[in-house]
Amino acid sequence: MTKALRPGQNLLPRLRSSARFLGCALLCLPLALPSLPLAAAEVSLSAGDGELAKALRGASLSVQAEADGIEDAQELIAAAQADYRRLLAALYERGYFSGAISIRIDGREASRVSALDRDAQVGRIEIEVTPGPRFSFGEARVAPVPEGTVLPEGFATGQPAGTIVMRQAAEAGRTAWAEQGHAKARISSQQITANHGTEKVDAAFAISPGPRLTFGTVTLSEAATQSAVRPERIRQIAGIPEGEVYSPTEIARAETRLRQAGAFASAVVTEAEEIGPGDTLPTRIEVQDAKPRRLGAGAEYSTTDGLTLSGYWLHRNLRGGAERLRFDAEIAGLGGGTGGIDYALSTSYTYPAFRNPDRSLVFGLNLAREDEPNYISDIAEVNVGVDRYITETLSADYDLGLRISQTEDASGTRDFTHLTLSTGLTWDNRDDGTNPTDGAYAEVELMPFAGLSGTASGLRASADLRGYRGFADDRFVLAGRLQLGMLAGPSIAETPADWLFWSGGGDSVRGQGYQSLGVGSGPTATGGRGFAAISTELRARIGESWGAAAFVDYGYVSADPDLSGGEWQGGAGLGIRYYTSIGPIRADIAVPVTGATDSVSVYVGIGQSF
Repeated sequence: MTKALRPGQNLLPRLRSSARFLGCALLCLPLALPSLPLAAAEVSLSAGDGELAKALRGASLSVQAEADGIEDAQELIAAAQADYRRLLAALYERGYFSGAISIRIDGREASRVSALDRDAQVGRIEIEVTPGPRFSFGEARVAPVPEGTVLPEGFATGQPAGTIVMRQAAEAGRTAWAEQGHAKARISSQQITANHGTEKVDAAFAISPGPRLTFGTVTLSEAATQSAVRPERIRQIAGIPEGEVYSPTEIARAETRLRQAGAFASAVVTEAEEIGPGDTLPTRIEVQDAKPRRLGAGAEYSTTDGLTLSGYWLHRNLRGGAERLRFDAEIAGLGGGTGGIDYALSTSYTYPAFRNPDRSLVFGLNLAREDEPNYISDIAEVNVGVDRYITETLSADYDLGLRISQTEDASGTRDFTHLTLSTGLTWDNRDDGTNPTDGAYAEVELMPFAGLSGTASGLRASADLRGYRGFADDRFVLAGRLQLGMLAGPSIAETPADWLFWSGGGDSVRGQGYQSLGVGSGPTATGGRGFAAISTELRARIGESWGAAAFVDYGYVSADPDLSGGEWQGGAGLGIRYYTSIGPIRADIAVPVTGATDSVSVYVGIGQSF
């Protein structure tokens, strides 16, 4: 028998009428919740497909009530009665269109038990789901759609049918029209037919594109007009292109720009319900200001590197245009085994929406002293540049700087003056910046530099590549990191010591001494012009608050930028993690796997090691 659903009809009708329509079952999945108190009950589920059983368990309010330890009879009855629709929806989502569901409370069908009876008692809930055969698509059609529209791969003849992929396909068709400027495109009708004889589902969706629209007037909500950021600057930062063809991507980018400006705690751009004059679509911006000032601090310790303390002060809206003024300070090497204490002080001023909504103008000033085991450098640098937002995951920066430094090392004391032009690209699609379980991060920088006053010229390049893959529901994460560095042009003696590359310590090879591998050895050792480091780490979540990690790091330094003739060093170890709202607190213990192996290093900090 074949029966079609009317356009607009709910695909999830009441259970008893659906059961008569869908027919008999072939496969049985029992879910039982034994007698109260539920907190002590065990939920058993046997037979059937594992993924389907997991989905049914997740959909059941009765199962959730057992997990939450709910003992109130009226709540349990209400949960059992709601499960008819919820479990049927779970079956439909996965293509089981001839399922049957029975939910019994102490032997009585739950639909016949009154949830209003204050004297009701619940001793046992039994849920039995018979999914029947899994249907596949016969006809699968969304029309009309713009040329080149790609529908979900699973929405095709012969593929397993289900309401999830149907919704995805219909929405893909609507979104495709919206991306062409048809902001009011809608799903005008649906025809879904289940044929129980052939176990096929025919699904057809009709799309009404509506007129092609352009962006109209941009207004501010009443709350936005009260913002400390000037109205014209809010519009400039959002960058909604009035007069251009509508695109939902532009709406999303406008919200992202406003959030990235830093001055707003929240930002939402809404489209008008009605089409404006001349097929235009007005939009409205709503923002809430963030607190104008912010303080932050950090600390990290290792037995080889010593203690590092850092802090910053930030003003998010200095002159009413969402300008950011930030001061950073850091002291490193406190209590370290080698070298002295390093100091760094920097300030930056950022002006968002500089000549373009996706550009920020940045001024910077940096002062630093690096007292390392094999050199001392004093550095002063001033720069101006542009940060460019390209996509949600890709950004770029361009920076022109003047750098004056003095280095004291095995080659003597030398003064350097450089004009630098730095270009960087950052790609980041990690799911979390402090505790990633999936995605990748890549940062690449090229810095040609011109020497002034007799200083040599050249090119410095570096790359930091990271990848993450979670498995077993992200209880385990495999993380990897590759670092590369190269300096071409001047010799080692003609290069500021802090531009050369070293290996060893918490940021490269844990277990090895800080900057323990360079070119040469002893007091005459220097950094190299070629560098590579690779790290692998397996992270495991243990409960809600704790985790563990195992890692191996290797680093390589050579005197030449082509990475020839260098040396390797390695370290390995174990770590624990305590997860907090600001990120995991990390403690690692590591030992060398090359060279002397009788030393132990400990590293403590906030956030994963990479």
